[in-house]
Amino acid sequence: MDHESEIISGVFRYTRTIAVVGLSINPARDSHEVAAYLQRNGYRIVPVNPTYAGQEILGEPCHATLTAAAAALDKDGITIDVVDCFRRSEAIEPIAEEAIEVGARCLWMQLGVVNEAAAAKARHAQLDVVMDRCLKLEHMHAVRHAS
Repeated sequence: MDHESEIISGVFRYTRTIAVVGLSINPARDSHEVAAYLQRNGYRIVPVNPTYAGQEILGEPCHATLTAAAAALDKDGITIDVVDCFRRSEAIEPIAEEAIEVGARCLWMQLGVVNEAAAAKARHAQLDVVMDRCLKLEHMHAVRHAS
């Protein structure tokens, strides 16, 4: 098993709560499809998108920022395990910084999203980092190989 595969399998072992940055209210968008799949598979989804802040997506309140999402969850003693990024590569660095600040355990960049500077910052802060991979596809792969 290569290093990234080890990281991914570890992420699935500890993850309960996933903040989806850039989650769309539109069911036709990839972010919505991936989040709905993860929710159906037992994960708590935390929508983060300033456009929809204050509304609900997939039955969960949407937050303007990762920091606001973490503060809301903290009231119930819940922490964010994974920050799943559906944003352009150049927008990831401030998200990585916020992920570090809120104590997330993993910065996950979806297919087509690569930002080496953000990844380096996150790794330096001891976060697991996955780039250019789909959380849904990796979960489906892990489930298929576990059975």
